[in-house]
Amino acid sequence: MNIIEQVEEYVKQKIEEYKNTSEDHYDFWNEHIKYVYNESLDLADKYNADKEIVALGSLLHDIALINKVGDRKDHHINGEIIAREVLDGLNYDETKKGKVLKCVYNHRSSKNATSVEELCVCDADIIAHFDNIPMLFNSAFNRNKVRLNEVREWMLSVFEKDYNDLSDRTKESFKDRYELICDVVLKKWYVRWPHTRHVETVMVLETKDV
Repeated sequence: MNIIEQVEEYVKQKIEEYKNTSEDHYDFWNEHIKYVYNESLDLADKYNADKEIVALGSLLHDIALINKVGDRKDHHINGEIIAREVLDGLNYDETKKGKVLKCVYNHRSSKNATSVEELCVCDADIIAHFDNIPMLFNSAFNRNKVRLNEVREWMLSVFEKDYNDLSDRTKESFKDRYELICDVVLKKWYVRWPHTRHVETVMVLETKDV
């Protein structure tokens, strides 16, 4: 197996362990990682980035959460430590390893990216949320304890934050897709709740052509 296949096998094994031992039995691979992996490689093609670095960064970016190490707010820090141990165990090239570790450490915002590879992982992590809308419902109800009558407003705020966190170059190319998703997902539900603070935004969505 090549290095990408080895790391993927390791990550999937750890995900199975998480599913079998955690209360939520969350499937990191099918709910998030595979989307980040695919989107990051698409961006790597587009931006002429090193695909091996991007692939490994995307596979390992949430490894601290998968391994249940530390707090969520520090998972990029703990993830870098774990990723280093994994890559050291596979005798991975030192220079390449440093680039992968930066992808893991800086993945939480494109504003932190110092290379095109890091940017690919950052932006893919965000776009993955739009690829799997049901995951956001899981996050709303199970992790954030959002009440049913507030979930539409919560979804809109998440959509807006995610889109604004994209790098400028990806934001521009993702704009049409983002607007379509907002139109389809929020239009039919959200306009029925005029008491929320997002009334003006919602009404704009309602008047757009699909």
